[in-house]
Amino acid sequence: MSHFVKSLASLRVWSTRISAHATTRQLATASASHIPRSRVLKLNPVVLWGAASVLGVAYALHQTNKVHLEAPQAVQQQLDEEIEIDPGTSIAFPKTLQIPSKFPLPKFSLVGVGTRTVSFIGIKVYSVGFYADLNDPKLNVPLAATPEEKIEHIIRNTACVIRIVPTRNTSYTHLRDGFVRALTGRIQLEKSRGALTPEIEFAIQSPLRKLKTLFPNAALTKGTPLDILITAPSGDQKQPRRLVFRDLGSIESDWVSEQFLLTYFEGNGISPPLKKATAERLKSFEK
Repeated sequence: MSHFVKSLASLRVWSTRISAHATTRQLATASASHIPRSRVLKLNPVVLWGAASVLGVAYALHQTNKVHLEAPQAVQQQLDEEIEIDPGTSIAFPKTLQIPSKFPLPKFSLVGVGTRTVSFIGIKVYSVGFYADLNDPKLNVPLAATPEEKIEHIIRNTACVIRIVPTRNTSYTHLRDGFVRALTGRIQLEKSRGALTPEIEFAIQSPLRKLKTLFPNAALTKGTPLDILITAPSGDQKQPRRLVFRDLGSIESDWVSEQFLLTYFEGNGISPPLKKATAERLKSFEK
């Protein structure tokens, strides 16, 4: 700052000299042209005003530079506190998610992020974030449970969101086919476990058919998020949970809604990094 003050002082001296020099030249010109001295002297304030303007601009630039140098660090710190980066793709996910809706929805907390990769060719397809309503008073996650048990407990007992962000241009139909294959695999897995009764298998056929009709034959561009929400259990068998594909539509089925999200965490999961990050985050979680 002291350096700047010295610069201002030098600039004032310079402007005074310029003013005096300009006046001397004008007087000499006036003398040669027979112009009255009083008329020439009236021009001096214009010169002084110009010098003052130069000083004002210099000070303003100094102040602007000072703010400009400090701002990026504060902005970066704020961003670091509000987002989490998928290390596999550098795609950012907000740590809290509020989805606009006609019916009330909670604020969702980010639990884990990861990359979905086509393993046999190593192509990164999309980044995925898992969110849940961790403030739900009915959640009651036991501390003694394993991370896998906590994941399943959260999915079965509160509202959750899967956010998918493509790393390359794709299509809704491509994603739809992947979702249908995943749910078909869950049907076979639950059958092998003896956990899928003929009644449930019959009841889920209609929701599965509707799922296939929700997706338009349109492109989903790189970086465009797709949010997939399951609502919290209502406690009423006549009001099953809804699996909502944001801006596309929804289906009603407890089984399809829960199994859709559980697919991401079965074994290594659709995205092993997501499974690992979520399990690590929930190790010490208790609600």
